[in-house]
Amino acid sequence: MICIVAACWLAICSCDEKAAPRQEEQPIDTIPMMIMQIQKCAKLYTAEYQVHKIVTHDDQMKLKGSILAQDFNITLPIGNRKIAIPMDATLKAYVDFSTFSESNIHRNGNRIEIILPDPKVELTSSKINHAEIKKQVSILRSNFNDEEMASYENQGRASIINDIPRMGIINMAQENAANTIIPMITALGFPEENIKVTFRKQFTINDIRSLFDAKSIAR
Repeated sequence: MICIVAACWLAICSCDEKAAPRQEEQPIDTIPMMIMQIQKCAKLYTAEYQVHKIVTHDDQMKLKGSILAQDFNITLPIGNRKIAIPMDATLKAYVDFSTFSESNIHRNGNRIEIILPDPKVELTSSKINHAEIKKQVSILRSNFNDEEMASYENQGRASIINDIPRMGIINMAQENAANTIIPMITALGFPEENIKVTFRKQFTINDIRSLFDAKSIAR
């Protein structure tokens, strides 16, 4: 009797398993969530440089012209003017994620590559240290006026911008951007060793000049 009851019980359990087959878990698509999280970064500042520049100018009074088809350029003996202007500026590099989309993501199973938008550089502030300006003006020459000072300051800004390719700020921005994004992706279940963060291309010196945001120049 005991054997019959046990056999019936096993038959019932077997039928229940056949009647309600176990459903396989469907993988969750984390890409839309990833895009949303990365877009929240918006304008992500990843590098900052403090730059100190000395702008110098040295001029002399010259008389230029021509006599009988002969050009001449004579330095007049009435003294010259010299000036050294200390200037401090702040450069910041950022990555704008506002347009980040699925086209920036390449996924192959549990491996994923994130292609970040091109980094940009801003000149967020610049100022002259007026207390440390050094001037040498001959008694026969006029002092430097406000218009000339403004011109020299613009020259200083232009010189700083031209030096950006040699500063390494773009490489720092790329590295720090990757270090910010990777933890966000690992939080969505991707192993860190399976995550690759790259940029659109390897930027050359000429490319880096084009990455400067001219609208950011601080006055």
